[in-house]
Amino acid sequence: MSQLIVLSAIVKDRLGVVKDVSKAILDCGGNIEESRMTTLGAEFAVLMLISGNWHTPAKLEKALDELADKHGLVINLKKTGTGTTHDDCIPYGVDVICLDQSGIVFHLSDFFASRDMEICDVATRRYAAPHTGAPMFTVQMTVSVPGAAPIGQLRDDFHDLCEQLNLDSIFEPVKS
Repeated sequence: MSQLIVLSAIVKDRLGVVKDVSKAILDCGGNIEESRMTTLGAEFAVLMLISGNWHTPAKLEKALDELADKHGLVINLKKTGTGTTHDDCIPYGVDVICLDQSGIVFHLSDFFASRDMEICDVATRRYAAPHTGAPMFTVQMTVSVPGAAPIGQLRDDFHDLCEQLNLDSIFEPVKS
C-alpha cells in the first residue's frame, strides 16, 4: 500500500540543496509526486508530496535528520492521504500585478473565501520595475470555481475589487 508524505524543509540557501533532498528521498524508496521549491530571502524552502511504501516514512525521517544535522535543515514530515477532487469545479487562473502595497493577498483570498471558492495554488513575487525601479508585486493563483457559479457576475465583482485596489488583473479558465 502506498504511503503519501508531505515534506516541508527550510535551510540556508546553498548549492546542492535540491540534490541532497532528492537523493535522500530516492535512497529511501520515495518518489516526488509534487513539489514547490524556491529561494526566500537567504533561505531555500522545499514543499513536497512524496509517495513510497510502508517503510519509506521511517527511512526518510532518519535520512533527513542526518541532513538536518549536517546542513541545518529545519524539517517537518507528515503522513497524508489523497486529496479531494472537486469534479463540479472549474479551475480558474488569477494573475495580478500592481505597485506593491500591503494586504493584496488578504484581499484576494478574502474575495474567494467569501464565495466558498478554494484557492488551490498561490505564488507571489516582489520585484523592481524595469527602468523606474518602483516596487512591484505579482500574484498568480489557481482557484476552484463551482460549475454552477454565475461566472459573469463573479468576473465583474473580481474586476471591481481589482479596480478599487488599483490592481491589473486577469481572471480566466485554466487552459490544459
